[in-house]
Amino acid sequence: MGSTLLAGLGAQPVRSSMQTATSASREPPSAPRCEAKAVSGDVPEPPQLDLPGWLRPYVVVAVLVAGMWAVEVVDLIPGTEFDRWGVRPRQAEGLVGVVASPFLHDGFGHLVSNTVPFLVLGGLIAASGVARWFRVTAVVAAVAGLGTWLVGPERTIHIGASGVVFGYLTYLLARGLFERRLAYLGVGVVVLFLYGGVLWGLLPRPGVSWQGHLFGAIGGVVAARLFHARRRGPTPTHSNFG
Repeated sequence: MGSTLLAGLGAQPVRSSMQTATSASREPPSAPRCEAKAVSGDVPEPPQLDLPGWLRPYVVVAVLVAGMWAVEVVDLIPGTEFDRWGVRPRQAEGLVGVVASPFLHDGFGHLVSNTVPFLVLGGLIAASGVARWFRVTAVVAAVAGLGTWLVGPERTIHIGASGVVFGYLTYLLARGLFERRLAYLGVGVVVLFLYGGVLWGLLPRPGVSWQGHLFGAIGGVVAARLFHARRRGPTPTHSNFG
């Protein structure tokens, strides 16, 4: 097959040679000509995924969760040991965990416990804007990771997305207070009713990264303050006439 292909590429069709010679005889050699060949039929457009507008933010959040599941599945392969890339307090290589730790979990039970609240709370934030969700996630993950890196106990590795979940929760609660909007306050009340119990995770417990929970919750308030606090304009000056 290889020799046939090379031969086909090297050979020139006789008909093409004749047409070239004929064209050269009809036109002077100094007059170059460009030819355009019309293509019959419409070019099919690539298929597009048409999702309802209300569903798109949840799909974006679900893609990130799918990445967490993919990492956990790959981590089943012997020798991978992805968990070593978690936050290691006060170790230079442990700073990688600020970005990596939300994708790492101690087994599928740990991952399942974080998946549902991450989807629900993250989806509520993304519903008001996917770009806003990205920014909130970045702030929460940075505060949670760096805070844990600074105050976490030595010789420990902190992994899991629960710090981000705590940040989502406190962001949704604090957002309504900063914005003073009834809709945001209503969402905050519902979230507090559904997931307020997870705030017990802020208390120190053996084997649980309460530092990640605490600083994740702080990060949520910081994000709400950054993106929703009302900016006060300059105080107007008063002039007295006469």
